[in-house]
Amino acid sequence: MSVLEPQTEQDAASLVIPLTPVPADQIVDGAPEAGFIELTAVVGVWEHTPGTSTDVEDDEVFVVLSGRATVRWAGGELTLRPGTVGRLSAGTETIWTVTETLRKVYVTGGA
Repeated sequence: MSVLEPQTEQDAASLVIPLTPVPADQIVDGAPEAGFIELTAVVGVWEHTPGTSTDVEDDEVFVVLSGRATVRWAGGELTLRPGTVGRLSAGTETIWTVTETLRKVYVTGGA
């Protein structure tokens, strides 16, 4: 069951997101935790605590609700803060450096 049922609303900033430690092979620095709540098959809310970790991205568009971070990849970087709208493409290998717990709403290219 989705946390967001049809014809309902939810305050994304106050959702309780279950966090788990980032896998050891993805941690660059610190002891970050991350988690998400899937709102539909392609929309969710994601959170990452302070620390640095790696990831391989899905095709997604997101809006940062709170926190601060930098996302780096071979071709550049994004500076994230509340209100940032960003896009990442599938297969991009990224390094996330989160300085303030980051929360974002995302839409993936999945079906």
